[in-house]
Amino acid sequence: MARMAADRRQAVGLPGETFGRDVLTCDRAGGVAVPSVLRSPGPESCMSTALLFLLSAGAIYAACEYFVNSVEWLGRKLRLDATATGTVLAAFGTALPESAVTFVAVIFGKTPQARDVGVGAALGGPLVLATIGYAVVGAALWMARRRLRRDDRLVRVEHRRLAGDQQWFLLIFLAKCALGLVAFAFKPWLGVLFLAAYALYAWREIRRDGTGSDDDPLAPLKFQPHAADPELARVLLQAVLALLVTAAASRLFVAQIEAIGAAWHMPPHRVALLLSPVATELPEMVNALIWVRQGKERLALANISGAMMIQATIPSALGLFATPWRFDASLVAAGVATAATVAYLGWLFRRGRVDARWLVPAVLPYGAFAAFLAWHG
Repeated sequence: MARMAADRRQAVGLPGETFGRDVLTCDRAGGVAVPSVLRSPGPESCMSTALLFLLSAGAIYAACEYFVNSVEWLGRKLRLDATATGTVLAAFGTALPESAVTFVAVIFGKTPQARDVGVGAALGGPLVLATIGYAVVGAALWMARRRLRRDDRLVRVEHRRLAGDQQWFLLIFLAKCALGLVAFAFKPWLGVLFLAAYALYAWREIRRDGTGSDDDPLAPLKFQPHAADPELARVLLQAVLALLVTAAASRLFVAQIEAIGAAWHMPPHRVALLLSPVATELPEMVNALIWVRQGKERLALANISGAMMIQATIPSALGLFATPWRFDASLVAAGVATAATVAYLGWLFRRGRVDARWLVPAVLPYGAFAAFLAWHG
């Protein structure tokens, strides 16, 4: 038993006989030095971990703001309607941080613990969007009713479309959760099916007639703020640079998630289920608040719905390609909480009349999941 405990400490970096020695080293991959947790951190290293966590998260948010700005102009250049731009291009931009965290963790992670961060992120993203994301929209609409001069609290959206999106998401999500409970030789190849599912969803969204106006004003391109119609080259340059910054910041972000997991004596993917998604899904929730204040809840919910579909497919495919994709109790609990919330949302939108107040209880499964982790951890 003592030997097993020592092996476990060596694998996950829990405190043991070497407690108090060097906490952070530089783990090189691809020529970039990245902090890697080897020992349980002391006070000074905890402060540096927290600082790097906040700085990398801030870099992700800033880069995604630039990316979303450029991708909206790219949609205008490609003559996509407002709906397709929101559900495909904008959703891709706001879902980018979580997908980047999964990509960096499962592709560049050198240990099973590092790759577990990616698996946790792949489950945590949809959980946060389905629960906190929809609850934020409901609460914001509820409180903004008087300012918007509305006589009711109804959510003005395409109910049938959102109900269909919930059904598609639930089907794909249940499939990826089922794969986490079994093991067989060709399971990694099934990741191709998830990529194909998203390609089909994006193709359908682009071809679908949108109800938004293509003449809606866009914020000036940040790389050409005084141009009424910025150059395509500037748009692409801004998008590419934002992607590069996001990838680099996400790699540093994953290292800090590992550090927090070691400090809390928790498996890294459990920390990723709670901390990483709330941070990286903040762009969707901030966008939702802005759009709701403008009375555009259709755009807010379309962005969240599109981001959920991305995270149900692309991170799952990456996880299947690079990890065993086996779920423990915490991942199963996250799947159950997400599926229950999406089933509730689908039932609401199928009714064709949704009061904003009824979106707020969607946050309850997330609270139950957090309580489960506290009890089970």
